[in-house]
Amino acid sequence: MQTEINVTINGQASTDVVEPRLLLVHYLREVKRLTGTHVGCDTSNCGACTVHLDGRAIKSCTMLAVQADGHEVETIESIGTEHDLHAVQEGFRQCHGLQCGYCTPGMIMASVALLKDNPNPTEEQIRMDLEGNLCRCTGYQKIVDSVLWAAENPDGLPAGGAT
Repeated sequence: MQTEINVTINGQASTDVVEPRLLLVHYLREVKRLTGTHVGCDTSNCGACTVHLDGRAIKSCTMLAVQADGHEVETIESIGTEHDLHAVQEGFRQCHGLQCGYCTPGMIMASVALLKDNPNPTEEQIRMDLEGNLCRCTGYQKIVDSVLWAAENPDGLPAGGAT
């Protein structure tokens, strides 16, 4: 049995018919072709699949697409553009907050939500908030530095002007 869902994704209304057991992460990647949301573990351990649901960071591998019916979903594709990066993306660029990049979309989505709720976090608060997102390449310090940079430069430009 298929179910019709109505979801607003990155500001665009969308209606699709899906299997009731389809995970939100697979709906985004396979049905909507928004492949920036990564599948890492399917158990909510790694956070690579982090998206925003009604403004809150969630792990899309633990939510069914039908549960998103009537809600707003925001993916990494809606955070900044190639020529106008979000402050968190610019922070990752400025502070070298990524290596392989696999965890980066989830880290950025979690960090954007953190800064929305707490625009001036401490290093300890960032570490606590991002503890549900795993990175297998870095020692996390550059990720924390990236979020601190974004908090200090919310317009995405370093203090003193353009990059």
